[in-house]
Amino acid sequence: MIGIKKIILCSITTLCLAALTAVAADDTKTNYIDEILWVVGDEAILRSDVEVMRMQAEENGITWDGDPECRIPEQIAVQKLFINQAEIDSIEVTEAEISQAIDQQINGWAQMIGSREKLEEYRKQTIAQMKAEMHDDFKNRELAQRMRKKLVEDVAVTPAEVREFFKTFPEDSIPFVPATVEVQIITIQPKIPIEDINKVKDELREYTERVQSGSTSFATLARLYSEDEGSARQGGELGYTGRSILDPSFAQVAFNLTDPKKVSKIVESEFGFHIIQLIDRRGDKVNCRHILRKPKVSQSAIAAATERMDSIVDALRKGEFPFEEGATFISDDKDTKNNKGLMSNITEEGRTSHFQMKDLPTEVARAVDTMKVGDISKPFTMINSRGKTVVATVKLKSKTEGHKATITEDFQILSNIVLERQREKVIKDWVQKKIKNTYVRMDERYKNGDFEFEGWER
Repeated sequence: MIGIKKIILCSITTLCLAALTAVAADDTKTNYIDEILWVVGDEAILRSDVEVMRMQAEENGITWDGDPECRIPEQIAVQKLFINQAEIDSIEVTEAEISQAIDQQINGWAQMIGSREKLEEYRKQTIAQMKAEMHDDFKNRELAQRMRKKLVEDVAVTPAEVREFFKTFPEDSIPFVPATVEVQIITIQPKIPIEDINKVKDELREYTERVQSGSTSFATLARLYSEDEGSARQGGELGYTGRSILDPSFAQVAFNLTDPKKVSKIVESEFGFHIIQLIDRRGDKVNCRHILRKPKVSQSAIAAATERMDSIVDALRKGEFPFEEGATFISDDKDTKNNKGLMSNITEEGRTSHFQMKDLPTEVARAVDTMKVGDISKPFTMINSRGKTVVATVKLKSKTEGHKATITEDFQILSNIVLERQREKVIKDWVQKKIKNTYVRMDERYKNGDFEFEGWER
């Protein structure tokens, strides 16, 4: 039986459709204010929703396997199924996460067009209006994505399944594996004069005094002065975070804070110098604000580090000591020095030492591009993963040319393909089952439509 809530919604939907159709009948150009096309559960899919998705697809060059008139509302309907289940399973997306994602999108647009002011002019909206317009879409997208991940988190494949897949896979469909490289790195961090460090500390002490005196809020100072771009836009707020995610020195202080009105002592981390303010604590997670300041590296310090690296590269090329030894005992790069300088590529499938060129840091890829296996680069400057300026040299340890996948050389790649196919099957089976147990109403024009899933029409 259809519950009373759904009967009422169905009646409202019918009235809305009738009213909107009547408006359209008086207009020879058939211009709609808006129109309810589908109802999925308690959620309506409007003509405007479909048009927005169509426009976004065109902007991103996305094409549809079937008739877009049916596939676009169907895709929106499937997303609503995921969102509904996410709510049932109490999956959450925090406002801080939504705000950060929206900021990243807006910053990307602004960078492409030249500035935030030009972006506002181009879109004929203020930044605040863009954020408000994007909020629900970003939240729903993330909820749907997290629900999909939860549905497939236990899916796994065996070596036997991978081998069987490869045997039955058509020859002309075997994937092409792009060229990959393994790279070792040695970095030197230019020395920063103590007076420059003290200058940064003095600035942080001044911020603390302003907060403690009540003249300015911590959040305002973070927006104005913090050099952590991701959190600065949120007033320095990091969101609820576990101890293992944070820099150890930062975590030690953050998790010992008890009074939200107080500001921490100055903390030095791998990223620079911070002051921290507690917002809240929930179990083993803490939510706090911070202001990050980084002492500036002078050109003279970079020149001195480059000169030292020149000497190291010369010694390496002469064979006075192996690159691995230099990485272990000379390099300042904490991510690689205990692994003989070998860089790690962290992907959704796990950690590997193999990189496609597009996945390397830009400066490293530029250095490696023309090198042969065993070559050692000349020194170059780059920004490391912690946002610090370093002088580096790299060695090309290995290079695998692009080729068709083989079971012996590319087992992990084929395993990932099989895993993705099995995950997709789990998702499709779940959607098909969910459709059967969900109230769905669609406009008559969609009856007998070209849909990916069966059972929408009942």
